Amino acid sequence: MEPKRLVVACGGTGGHVFPGLAVARELKRRGHEVEVWLSGRDIESATLHGWDGAVFATGARQLSLRTLPAAARAFWTCLGGVKRFRPDAMLAMGSYSSLPPVLAAKLRSVPVVLHEANAVPGKAVEFLSRYAVATAVSFEETVRWLPGRATRYTGLPVRADLAGQPRFSEIPEGTFTVLVTGGSQGARRVNELAAQAMCLLKQSVEAPFFVIHQCGAADEARIRETYAAAGVASMVRAFIADMGRAYASADLVICRAGASTCFELCLLGKAALLIPLPTAVRNHQHANAAALVRSNGVDEGIQQELTGRSLMRYVKTKMDQPVLLERMSQAIRALAVPDAAARVADVLEEATASN
Repeated sequence: MEPKRLVVACGGTGGHVFPGLAVARELKRRGHEVEVWLSGRDIESATLHGWDGAVFATGARQLSLRTLPAAARAFWTCLGGVKRFRPDAMLAMGSYSSLPPVLAAKLRSVPVVLHEANAVPGKAVEFLSRYAVATAVSFEETVRWLPGRATRYTGLPVRADLAGQPRFSEIPEGTFTVLVTGGSQGARRVNELAAQAMCLLKQSVEAPFFVIHQCGAADEARIRETYAAAGVASMVRAFIADMGRAYASADLVICRAGASTCFELCLLGKAALLIPLPTAVRNHQHANAAALVRSNGVDEGIQQELTGRSLMRYVKTKMDQPVLLERMSQAIRALAVPDAAARVADVLEEATASN
């Protein structure tokens, strides 16, 4: 295919940016001119590691009555961006950050492909799918939520640099290691539960263990002090740039059930306890978790029912059963879609033919 001008709109949280960048890199590798459109939030700057292409800030914000003026400005910014760059097609990765770019593309007759990361589509994708040439989905069950829309099952693109990374050298070989992460911004309740559990585990076992904890900037100092006071061997970071090494070091992962995290677990074959965010729109994190639980590769913990002690018992049980952890690892790996970025890129290239 001859080179095209393509936009990948993937602003918002890391859960939208990381998959978008994975596709952007694949498109760039194929010789296309690619511009990544972000909302311009501070959190996005930490996710751009490894992307050396053009970046455009749209100014998109969560939609509410208070942010309507900002939304209008973002739409006009995107309209100007479309006029300037003249893309042959646009890929939008969902969330509020997709609204201004997709509406601007529609007004300029630029073909749009959407991608829905979660098992249950968000409001933005559900609304915008009427304007899309196709909506690529990560979970096969998502199709039933988009009746009458053109859909393609692609899986969710994950960062290619995650696989094949070495363990952290500061963690002694053979030490049982737990990775705790609430995503790129952390998760207050997961942080609290995990910190309590790890401190209780320190009192309950003689065998050494290690905790890698990505907790977000707001909780970093407090979590680090908590572990230090309890004598828990740990690595505490607001944001872990080299997540590939963190995963490689982990025997068990405790995390939210965001789509990116779910598919990273699949790709890397990591046994996990998923704790869905109970306030997630349409309870989509529970739906994500349920899809993975069926594989027997992960377990689901209900946040309202978990305590520090019950989580400690869960970790201790897994720590005592390495054969079970290995079985879970093999089961979750069977759900991996390692070529998801290429599949999404294929759909976008096909869309350029309609322009």
